[in-house]
Amino acid sequence: MTKPCIICVAITGSLPKKENNPAVPITVSEQVESTQEAFEAGATICHAHVRNDDETPSSDPEKFARLKEGLEKHCPGMIVQFSTGGRSGAGQARGGMLPLAPDMASLSVGSNNFPTRVYENPPDLVDWLASEMLTHGVKPEIEAFDLSHIFQAAKMAEAGKLAGTPYVQFVMGVKNAMPADREVFEFYIHTVKRLFGDDAPWCAAGIGANQYLINQWSVELGGHARTGLEDNVRLDRDTLAPSNAALVSRVVELCDKAGRPVATPAQARELLGLKPAA
Repeated sequence: MTKPCIICVAITGSLPKKENNPAVPITVSEQVESTQEAFEAGATICHAHVRNDDETPSSDPEKFARLKEGLEKHCPGMIVQFSTGGRSGAGQARGGMLPLAPDMASLSVGSNNFPTRVYENPPDLVDWLASEMLTHGVKPEIEAFDLSHIFQAAKMAEAGKLAGTPYVQFVMGVKNAMPADREVFEFYIHTVKRLFGDDAPWCAAGIGANQYLINQWSVELGGHARTGLEDNVRLDRDTLAPSNAALVSRVVELCDKAGRPVATPAQARELLGLKPAA
């Protein structure tokens, strides 16, 4: 049986604004509506950030709580994954929403360069975020911007700092970080299988114009795929994406061409070792 493909939709992020694409959802109600459309199109994970009314990034747990409530109501069974990324807060504020016990949360286990700054993930903060995830039963998604991050995740898992088999996501195409390189991509897959086993699930995200290319590689090589307006606001150079759902639909088409079924929420939870939806 061909392994179902889990589609993650990164709905908002911290950077895209309405001026970049009017479809970027900013308020909690906009995010819920946009996610519901993406869910109905085939997405089974929502990777979520929250914003202030002026579109600046926020780490306000109250906003995350309202978003989680809305997603659970309107997208039954969908996996809710909160971001603990560094653009929306500093220090332990990045994990202030983890007591809300989402299904998953992103975890960057090392630092790297971003377009105009260093994305800092010091070891003490990484350990604290991981411990909070353990405490509240939140499965981390390891965001690997560099090969060393996969090895660091393996060390953390061996030390008992991560529960179960790590779910690693390769992030490619960030300026000044790892480009979208097919040979490196395949080596990442080899490394995950060597460290965590042949059946270890993995995902990949491509930034900007690399999104569709990385989606293709992921579907073709048996992984899972991330799409959404956080990473890319366009369908092509001349056309803005009309919605998160439109970007999800492109991945569904890739799955159809590759003969891979799109994972249902229940299948996605089983593949990732998550408990069934309440």
